[in-house]
Amino acid sequence: MKKIAVVTATRAEYGLLSPVIRELRKHENGYLNVQLIVTGTHLSEGYGETIKEIEERIDHKISIPTDSSSEFDISKNQAEALIKFTDLFLKEQFNAVLLLGDRYENLAAAIAAGNTRTPVFHLCGGDTTEGALDEWIRHSITKISYLHFTTNEQSRKRVVQLGEDPARVFNFGSTSIDNIMTVADMSKDVALASIGLGKCKYAVCTYHPVTMEGGSVDTQMEEFLEAIKAFPSIQFVATKSNADQGGARINELLDAAAEKINNLIVFTSLGIRRYLSLMKYSEFVLGNSSSGIIETPALHVPTVNIGDRQRGRLQSASIINCGTSAGEIIAAINKAMSEKHKLVCKTVVSPYGDGHAAEQIAAKSIETVLQDQIDLKKKFYDIY
Repeated sequence: MKKIAVVTATRAEYGLLSPVIRELRKHENGYLNVQLIVTGTHLSEGYGETIKEIEERIDHKISIPTDSSSEFDISKNQAEALIKFTDLFLKEQFNAVLLLGDRYENLAAAIAAGNTRTPVFHLCGGDTTEGALDEWIRHSITKISYLHFTTNEQSRKRVVQLGEDPARVFNFGSTSIDNIMTVADMSKDVALASIGLGKCKYAVCTYHPVTMEGGSVDTQMEEFLEAIKAFPSIQFVATKSNADQGGARINELLDAAAEKINNLIVFTSLGIRRYLSLMKYSEFVLGNSSSGIIETPALHVPTVNIGDRQRGRLQSASIINCGTSAGEIIAAINKAMSEKHKLVCKTVVSPYGDGHAAEQIAAKSIETVLQDQIDLKKKFYDIY
Protein backbone atom coordinates (compact mmCIF):
# COMPACT_ATOMS: atom_id res chain seq x y z
CA MET A 1 0.00 0.00 0.00
CA LYS A 2 1.36 3.40 -1.05
CA LYS A 3 0.32 6.40 1.05
CA ILE A 4 0.22 10.05 0.00
CA ALA A 5 -0.47 12.77 2.59
CA VAL A 6 -1.81 16.27 1.92
CA VAL A 7 -1.36 19.00 4.54
CA THR A 8 -3.61 22.06 4.92
CA ALA A 9 -3.25 24.76 7.58
CA THR A 10 -5.36 27.69 6.34
CA ARG A 11 -8.58 28.47 4.46
CA ALA A 12 -6.75 29.94 1.44
CA GLU A 13 -4.39 27.00 1.13
CA TYR A 14 -7.24 24.50 1.41
CA GLY A 15 -9.07 26.25 -1.41
CA LEU A 16 -6.07 25.67 -3.66
CA LEU A 17 -5.52 22.09 -2.50
CA SER A 18 -9.12 20.87 -2.59
CA PRO A 19 -9.21 20.11 -6.36
CA VAL A 20 -5.96 18.15 -6.01
CA ILE A 21 -7.32 16.16 -3.06
CA ARG A 22 -10.42 15.27 -5.06
CA GLU A 23 -8.37 14.18 -8.06
CA LEU A 24 -6.00 12.10 -5.93
CA ARG A 25 -8.86 10.34 -4.18
CA LYS A 26 -10.43 9.33 -7.48
CA HIS A 27 -7.53 6.87 -7.69
CA GLU A 28 -7.74 5.42 -4.16
CA ASN A 29 -7.79 1.64 -4.18
CA GLY A 30 -6.12 -1.33 -2.50
CA TYR A 31 -2.73 -0.05 -3.67
CA LEU A 32 -3.06 3.69 -2.96
CA ASN A 33 -4.34 5.63 0.06
CA VAL A 34 -4.60 9.45 0.23
CA GLN A 35 -4.70 10.97 3.72
CA LEU A 36 -5.63 14.56 4.59
CA ILE A 37 -3.86 16.25 7.52
CA VAL A 38 -5.57 19.35 8.94
CA THR A 39 -3.69 21.78 11.20
CA GLY A 40 -3.09 25.47 11.93
CA THR A 41 -5.91 28.02 11.87
CA HIS A 42 -8.40 25.45 10.56
CA LEU A 43 -8.70 24.27 14.17
CA SER A 44 -8.77 27.74 15.75
CA GLU A 45 -12.04 29.29 16.91
CA GLY A 46 -10.46 32.73 16.58
CA TYR A 47 -9.90 32.17 12.88
CA GLY A 48 -13.35 30.77 12.22
CA GLU A 49 -12.73 27.04 12.72
CA THR A 50 -12.52 26.63 8.97
CA ILE A 51 -12.20 22.88 9.37
CA LYS A 52 -16.00 23.05 9.10
CA GLU A 53 -15.60 24.16 5.46
CA ILE A 54 -13.53 21.11 4.53
CA GLU A 55 -15.64 18.74 2.49
CA GLU A 56 -13.14 15.92 2.02
CA ARG A 57 -12.48 13.09 4.48
CA ILE A 58 -10.12 14.20 7.26
CA ASP A 59 -7.65 11.56 8.44
CA HIS A 60 -5.51 13.47 10.95
CA LYS A 61 -5.87 16.66 13.01
CA ILE A 62 -2.71 18.29 14.36
CA SER A 63 -3.50 21.04 16.82
CA ILE A 64 -0.84 23.74 17.19
CA PRO A 65 -0.91 27.24 18.74
CA THR A 66 -1.98 30.07 16.42
CA ASP A 67 -0.94 33.11 18.48
CA SER A 68 0.80 35.62 16.24
CA SER A 69 1.52 38.72 18.29
CA SER A 70 5.30 38.35 18.27
CA GLU A 71 8.24 36.63 16.61
CA PHE A 72 8.40 34.30 19.62
CA ASP A 73 4.79 33.20 19.01
CA ILE A 74 5.58 32.21 15.42
CA SER A 75 8.67 30.25 16.46
CA LYS A 76 6.72 28.51 19.23
CA ASN A 77 4.00 27.52 16.74
CA GLN A 78 6.62 26.14 14.38
CA ALA A 79 8.39 24.22 17.12
CA GLU A 80 5.22 22.41 18.17
CA ALA A 81 4.30 21.72 14.54
CA LEU A 82 7.77 20.25 13.90
CA ILE A 83 7.47 17.85 16.82
CA LYS A 84 3.92 16.73 16.02
CA PHE A 85 4.50 16.29 12.29
CA THR A 86 7.68 14.32 12.94
CA ASP A 87 5.74 11.99 15.23
CA LEU A 88 2.99 11.48 12.64
CA PHE A 89 5.41 10.92 9.73
CA LEU A 90 7.35 8.33 11.73
CA LYS A 91 4.15 6.46 12.55
CA GLU A 92 2.55 6.59 9.09
CA GLN A 93 5.62 6.25 6.85
CA PHE A 94 4.05 8.19 3.98
CA ASN A 95 5.51 7.66 0.51
CA ALA A 96 5.02 11.37 -0.19
CA VAL A 97 3.53 14.48 1.42
CA LEU A 98 2.03 17.35 -0.60
CA LEU A 99 2.68 20.86 0.74
CA LEU A 100 1.51 24.11 -0.82
CA GLY A 101 3.24 27.45 -0.82
CA ASP A 102 4.89 29.35 1.92
CA ARG A 103 3.20 29.10 5.31
CA TYR A 104 5.44 28.78 8.38
CA GLU A 105 3.45 25.70 9.45
CA ASN A 106 4.35 24.07 6.15
CA LEU A 107 8.02 24.85 6.65
CA ALA A 108 7.84 22.94 9.93
CA ALA A 109 6.08 20.06 8.16
CA ALA A 110 8.73 20.11 5.42
CA ILE A 111 11.56 19.93 7.97
CA ALA A 112 9.78 17.06 9.70
CA ALA A 113 9.52 15.32 6.33
CA GLY A 114 13.22 15.89 5.69
CA ASN A 115 14.15 14.50 9.09
CA THR A 116 12.03 11.37 8.52
CA ARG A 117 13.09 10.88 4.87
CA THR A 118 9.54 11.52 3.66
CA PRO A 119 9.52 12.87 0.06
CA VAL A 120 7.90 16.31 -0.29
CA PHE A 121 5.91 17.26 -3.40
CA HIS A 122 5.68 21.07 -3.39
CA LEU A 123 3.01 23.26 -5.01
CA CYS A 124 3.52 26.95 -5.84
CA GLY A 125 7.30 27.08 -5.53
CA GLY A 126 9.37 29.66 -7.40
CA ASP A 127 6.97 32.56 -6.80
CA THR A 128 8.35 35.74 -5.24
CA THR A 129 6.70 37.91 -2.58
CA GLU A 130 9.41 40.30 -1.49
CA GLY A 131 7.37 42.01 1.21
CA ALA A 132 6.66 38.89 3.26
CA LEU A 133 8.53 36.25 5.22
CA ASP A 134 6.78 33.85 2.84
CA GLU A 135 9.56 34.64 0.35
CA TRP A 136 12.35 32.76 2.13
CA ILE A 137 9.98 30.15 3.57
CA ARG A 138 8.79 29.20 0.07
CA HIS A 139 12.33 28.86 -1.31
CA SER A 140 13.41 26.86 1.74
CA ILE A 141 10.58 24.36 1.18
CA THR A 142 11.66 24.12 -2.47
CA LYS A 143 15.12 22.91 -1.46
CA ILE A 144 13.64 20.28 0.85
CA SER A 145 11.24 19.05 -1.84
CA TYR A 146 11.67 16.30 -4.41
CA LEU A 147 8.87 17.10 -6.88
CA HIS A 148 7.79 20.61 -7.85
CA PHE A 149 4.51 21.90 -9.29
CA THR A 150 4.82 25.59 -10.17
CA THR A 151 1.99 27.89 -11.23
CA ASN A 152 3.72 29.62 -14.13
CA GLU A 153 6.74 29.36 -16.43
CA GLN A 154 8.68 32.13 -14.71
CA SER A 155 8.45 30.29 -11.40
CA ARG A 156 9.43 26.99 -13.02
CA LYS A 157 12.66 28.61 -14.21
CA ARG A 158 13.35 29.97 -10.72
CA VAL A 159 13.00 26.53 -9.15
CA VAL A 160 15.52 25.18 -11.67
CA GLN A 161 17.76 28.17 -10.88
CA LEU A 162 17.65 27.05 -7.24
CA GLY A 163 19.37 23.85 -8.34
CA GLU A 164 16.39 21.53 -8.87
CA ASP A 165 16.49 19.08 -11.78
CA PRO A 166 14.13 20.24 -14.58
CA ALA A 167 12.94 16.62 -14.90
CA ARG A 168 11.28 17.04 -11.51
CA VAL A 169 9.84 20.54 -12.07
CA PHE A 170 6.44 20.89 -13.77
CA ASN A 171 4.46 24.00 -14.74
CA PHE A 172 0.86 22.79 -14.72
CA GLY A 173 -0.59 26.18 -13.72
CA SER A 174 -2.48 27.23 -10.59
CA THR A 175 -5.35 25.24 -9.12
CA SER A 176 -7.00 28.59 -8.42
CA ILE A 177 -7.89 28.71 -12.11
CA ASP A 178 -9.41 25.22 -11.76
CA ASN A 179 -11.59 26.60 -8.96
CA ILE A 180 -12.73 29.57 -11.03
CA MET A 181 -13.93 27.19 -13.73
CA THR A 182 -15.72 24.78 -11.40
CA VAL A 183 -16.48 26.40 -8.02
CA ALA A 184 -17.45 30.06 -8.67
CA ASP A 185 -21.00 29.08 -9.60
CA MET A 186 -23.23 31.26 -7.39
CA SER A 187 -25.21 34.03 -9.10
CA LYS A 188 -24.55 37.60 -8.03
CA ASP A 189 -27.90 37.93 -6.26
CA VAL A 190 -27.53 34.62 -4.41
CA ALA A 191 -23.95 35.39 -3.38
CA LEU A 192 -24.92 38.83 -2.05
CA ALA A 193 -27.99 37.48 -0.25
CA SER A 194 -25.78 34.89 1.47
CA ILE A 195 -23.92 37.72 3.23
CA GLY A 196 -27.00 39.81 3.95
CA LEU A 197 -26.71 42.30 1.09
CA GLY A 198 -29.17 43.18 -1.65
CA LYS A 199 -28.32 44.52 -5.09
CA CYS A 200 -25.40 46.90 -4.78
CA LYS A 201 -21.97 47.85 -6.03
CA TYR A 202 -19.34 46.16 -3.89
CA ALA A 203 -15.66 45.28 -3.62
CA VAL A 204 -14.01 42.25 -2.03
CA CYS A 205 -11.00 43.03 0.13
CA THR A 206 -8.35 41.25 2.21
CA TYR A 207 -5.44 42.91 4.01
CA HIS A 208 -2.57 40.85 5.42
CA PRO A 209 0.43 42.06 7.46
CA VAL A 210 3.58 42.92 5.50
CA THR A 211 5.87 40.75 7.58
CA MET A 212 9.18 41.98 6.16
CA GLU A 213 8.41 45.54 7.25
CA GLY A 214 8.66 46.97 10.73
CA GLY A 215 5.95 49.57 10.22
CA SER A 216 2.88 49.85 12.39
CA VAL A 217 -0.11 47.70 11.44
CA ASP A 218 -2.33 50.31 13.08
CA THR A 219 -1.05 53.07 10.78
CA GLN A 220 -1.47 50.97 7.65
CA MET A 221 -5.00 49.97 8.62
CA GLU A 222 -5.94 53.57 9.42
CA GLU A 223 -5.00 54.55 5.85
CA PHE A 224 -6.80 51.51 4.40
CA LEU A 225 -10.00 52.32 6.29
CA GLU A 226 -9.85 56.00 5.35
CA ALA A 227 -9.81 54.95 1.70
CA ILE A 228 -12.88 52.76 2.23
CA LYS A 229 -14.76 55.67 3.81
CA ALA A 230 -14.06 57.75 0.69
CA PHE A 231 -16.41 55.52 -1.34
CA PRO A 232 -19.72 55.42 0.61
CA SER A 233 -21.67 54.16 -2.43
CA ILE A 234 -19.63 50.94 -2.53
CA GLN A 235 -20.02 48.09 -0.04
CA PHE A 236 -16.65 46.66 1.04
CA VAL A 237 -16.80 42.94 1.84
CA ALA A 238 -13.68 42.13 3.88
CA THR A 239 -12.29 38.75 4.82
CA LYS A 240 -10.03 38.67 7.85
CA SER A 241 -6.27 38.32 7.82
CA ASN A 242 -4.26 35.14 8.29
CA ALA A 243 -2.21 34.09 11.34
CA ASP A 244 1.01 35.87 10.35
CA GLN A 245 2.53 38.19 12.92
CA GLY A 246 0.20 41.22 13.04
CA GLY A 247 -2.77 39.37 11.55
CA ALA A 248 -4.69 39.19 14.81
CA ARG A 249 -4.28 42.97 15.27
CA ILE A 250 -5.59 43.62 11.75
CA ASN A 251 -8.65 41.52 12.56
CA GLU A 252 -9.30 43.46 15.77
CA LEU A 253 -9.15 46.74 13.86
CA LEU A 254 -11.47 45.42 11.13
CA ASP A 255 -14.06 44.30 13.68
CA ALA A 256 -13.93 47.68 15.42
CA ALA A 257 -14.18 49.55 12.10
CA ALA A 258 -17.18 47.51 10.94
CA GLU A 259 -19.10 48.89 13.93
CA LYS A 260 -18.51 52.46 12.74
CA ILE A 261 -18.24 52.32 8.94
CA ASN A 262 -21.61 51.67 7.31
CA ASN A 263 -20.23 50.38 4.03
CA LEU A 264 -17.84 47.82 5.57
CA ILE A 265 -18.85 44.24 6.39
CA VAL A 266 -16.31 41.78 7.81
CA PHE A 267 -16.16 37.97 7.69
CA THR A 268 -13.71 35.59 9.30
CA SER A 269 -14.06 33.36 6.23
CA LEU A 270 -16.39 33.28 3.23
CA GLY A 271 -15.53 29.78 2.02
CA ILE A 272 -13.96 29.23 -1.39
CA ARG A 273 -17.26 28.96 -3.37
CA ARG A 274 -18.81 32.13 -1.96
CA TYR A 275 -15.50 34.03 -2.01
CA LEU A 276 -14.83 33.35 -5.69
CA SER A 277 -18.48 33.92 -6.65
CA LEU A 278 -18.45 37.32 -4.94
CA MET A 279 -15.12 38.16 -6.56
CA LYS A 280 -16.57 37.30 -9.98
CA TYR A 281 -19.13 40.13 -9.82
CA SER A 282 -17.22 42.71 -7.75
CA GLU A 283 -16.31 46.17 -8.98
CA PHE A 284 -12.70 45.48 -7.97
CA VAL A 285 -10.65 43.50 -5.47
CA LEU A 286 -8.75 45.52 -2.87
CA GLY A 287 -5.88 44.62 -0.53
CA ASN A 288 -2.62 42.69 -0.67
CA SER A 289 -3.66 39.04 -0.96
CA SER A 290 -2.26 36.69 -3.61
CA SER A 291 -5.84 36.06 -4.75
CA GLY A 292 -5.88 39.56 -6.21
CA ILE A 293 -2.83 38.67 -8.29
CA ILE A 294 -3.76 35.14 -9.40
CA GLU A 295 -7.54 34.60 -9.33
CA THR A 296 -8.93 38.09 -9.94
CA PRO A 297 -7.37 38.74 -13.38
CA ALA A 298 -8.74 35.40 -14.64
CA LEU A 299 -12.22 36.72 -13.80
CA HIS A 300 -11.47 39.96 -15.75
CA VAL A 301 -11.99 42.02 -12.58
CA PRO A 302 -9.67 44.93 -11.60
CA THR A 303 -7.27 44.50 -8.68
CA VAL A 304 -5.97 47.29 -6.45
CA ASN A 305 -2.84 45.78 -4.91
CA ILE A 306 -1.60 47.73 -1.89
CA GLY A 307 2.03 47.96 -0.81
CA ASP A 308 4.89 45.49 -1.14
CA ARG A 309 3.55 42.20 0.23
CA GLN A 310 3.06 40.74 -3.28
CA ARG A 311 5.98 42.56 -4.90
CA GLY A 312 7.76 40.25 -7.33
CA ARG A 313 4.80 38.06 -8.29
CA LEU A 314 4.03 37.64 -11.98
CA GLN A 315 1.25 40.16 -12.70
CA SER A 316 -1.41 40.89 -15.31
CA ALA A 317 -2.29 44.27 -16.82
CA SER A 318 -5.55 44.34 -14.82
CA ILE A 319 -3.61 44.86 -11.56
CA ILE A 320 -3.05 48.40 -10.28
CA ASN A 321 -0.25 48.69 -7.72
CA CYS A 322 -0.28 51.52 -5.20
CA GLY A 323 1.31 52.68 -1.97
CA THR A 324 -0.21 52.35 1.50
CA SER A 325 -1.44 55.91 2.04
CA ALA A 326 -5.17 56.66 1.81
CA GLY A 327 -4.57 59.08 -1.07
CA GLU A 328 -2.69 56.52 -3.13
CA ILE A 329 -5.33 53.84 -2.48
CA ILE A 330 -8.17 56.23 -3.40
CA ALA A 331 -6.44 57.19 -6.67
CA ALA A 332 -5.93 53.51 -7.54
CA ILE A 333 -9.59 52.69 -6.83
CA ASN A 334 -10.73 55.53 -9.08
CA LYS A 335 -8.51 54.17 -11.85
CA ALA A 336 -9.86 50.63 -11.30
CA MET A 337 -13.43 51.86 -11.73
CA SER A 338 -12.70 53.82 -14.90
CA GLU A 339 -14.14 52.56 -18.18
CA LYS A 340 -10.68 52.61 -19.71
CA HIS A 341 -9.28 50.18 -17.15
CA LYS A 342 -12.34 47.93 -17.30
CA LEU A 343 -11.68 47.52 -21.04
CA VAL A 344 -8.11 46.47 -20.22
CA CYS A 345 -9.41 43.84 -17.78
CA LYS A 346 -11.69 42.30 -20.39
CA THR A 347 -8.76 41.33 -22.61
CA VAL A 348 -6.41 39.99 -19.91
CA VAL A 349 -5.15 36.41 -20.35
CA SER A 350 -4.04 34.74 -17.13
CA PRO A 351 -0.42 33.49 -17.03
CA TYR A 352 -1.43 30.92 -14.41
CA GLY A 353 -2.69 28.05 -16.54
CA ASP A 354 -5.78 26.73 -18.29
CA GLY A 355 -7.77 25.32 -15.38
CA HIS A 356 -6.52 21.72 -15.57
CA ALA A 357 -3.71 21.88 -13.01
CA ALA A 358 -5.20 19.57 -10.37
CA GLU A 359 -5.62 16.55 -12.61
CA GLN A 360 -2.03 16.87 -13.88
CA ILE A 361 -0.60 17.34 -10.40
CA ALA A 362 -2.49 14.31 -9.12
CA ALA A 363 -1.47 12.16 -12.08
CA LYS A 364 2.24 13.01 -11.79
CA SER A 365 2.19 12.53 -8.00
CA ILE A 366 0.60 9.08 -8.26
CA GLU A 367 2.87 8.04 -11.13
CA THR A 368 5.97 9.07 -9.15
CA VAL A 369 4.90 7.24 -5.99
CA LEU A 370 3.84 4.05 -7.76
CA GLN A 371 7.08 3.87 -9.76
CA ASP A 372 8.88 3.57 -6.41
CA GLN A 373 12.10 5.11 -7.74
CA ILE A 374 12.37 8.27 -5.60
CA ASP A 375 15.99 9.02 -4.66
CA LEU A 376 16.23 11.70 -1.98
CA LYS A 377 19.98 12.05 -2.55
CA LYS A 378 19.37 14.90 -4.98
CA LYS A 379 22.15 16.30 -7.11
CA PHE A 380 22.36 20.08 -7.38
CA TYR A 381 21.43 21.00 -10.94
CA ASP A 382 23.89 23.60 -12.24
CA ILE A 383 22.59 25.89 -14.99
CA TYR A 384 26.05 27.24 -15.83
